[in-house]
Amino acid sequence: MSMRDAVDTVLQRAAAAGDVPGVVAMVTDRKGPVYQGAFGKRSLQDGAPMGLDTVGLIASMTKAITSAAAMQLVEQGKLELDAPAERWAPELARIQVLEGFDAAGQPRLRAPRRPITLRHLLTHTAGFSYEFLNAEVQQYQAATGTPGFSSSVLASICLPLLFDPGERWSYGVNTDWAGRMVEAASGLRLSEYFSRYLFGPLGMTDTAIRMRPDMRSRLASIHTRAESGALAPIDLVLPQEPECEMGGQALYGTVGDYLKFVRMILNRGQADGARVLKAETVDAMTRNQIGALDVPAIKSVNKAYSNDMVLPPDNPQKWSLAFMINTKDLATGRKAGSLMWAGLCNSYYWIDPASGIGGVFLTQILPFADVKALPLFFEFEQTVYQNL
Repeated sequence: MSMRDAVDTVLQRAAAAGDVPGVVAMVTDRKGPVYQGAFGKRSLQDGAPMGLDTVGLIASMTKAITSAAAMQLVEQGKLELDAPAERWAPELARIQVLEGFDAAGQPRLRAPRRPITLRHLLTHTAGFSYEFLNAEVQQYQAATGTPGFSSSVLASICLPLLFDPGERWSYGVNTDWAGRMVEAASGLRLSEYFSRYLFGPLGMTDTAIRMRPDMRSRLASIHTRAESGALAPIDLVLPQEPECEMGGQALYGTVGDYLKFVRMILNRGQADGARVLKAETVDAMTRNQIGALDVPAIKSVNKAYSNDMVLPPDNPQKWSLAFMINTKDLATGRKAGSLMWAGLCNSYYWIDPASGIGGVFLTQILPFADVKALPLFFEFEQTVYQNL
């Protein structure tokens, strides 16, 4: 059986069974796409078919793109990895470490022992978290009236640190702050910077913070999964005129566009004739940058947004300046030293430099690490490797 037939069978079966409302998946090698497939529905409400050009909220898949933008500016000497980040994002000078709450429920805060740097932000070691991953962040928001992450306002990322910068790994609003630094160093809003220096050169014409009308017409609905397993579409779109353009979560795009970004990483900074990063910069973006620290399993405190994301206990996960790295081969066939991450609505990607391939998978379901979608992503990946 060809890879196309094998992968088609896996994805078509899942969509037909109702495991996912719809799914788009693609694979690339260093030269170009080697698989493309779309199955199921963009929305279970109106029945519009999922297509190769379907647009979805790619959410935290935005982070790697923001990291690439920041590293372009590091190359140019406009940003520095290890200088105090408050030089470019002055609001960071007011960020403090949360030490608990007093008897009245108000936060007890202290100054951090060292300044936050761009390196801390890109490696998720600054000390930030998200409210759906940490109960103390939720308590802080309630006590101070701080808005949630989906509001796309600056106040939503002005959260306290849970520890001093550099001491642990914690997933949170780090890359949103990196996006603020990109804006300060370039003099452009993040969306404009992306368009000029990444999306334009790479031909990513269907990725944006503000969707064009034609993108909106191809948008897949986000679906929620009830405890019964039933899926239902919801009307959820991030603010299209945001106060703060969030470098950690704001992008909508197509799988085909993201595949171009993946191919650029596979080719150490260039794709389809366009070089957007130096080869040595991509090398730095794809190797362990957190030393002896490991990326822990992600535990959720709000199951409406995310399930727990369990990581293989015998395969320590590291973080680069943009991606999570598996240190050993995975059972799916992905090689040691490969890169991956995901978006909140169950979009996922991997980049395997050793094998010279990468894959992108998109469905639109909440909560994250969905009980059907995440296993389907791994089955897609394994099927690709088995049929290369």
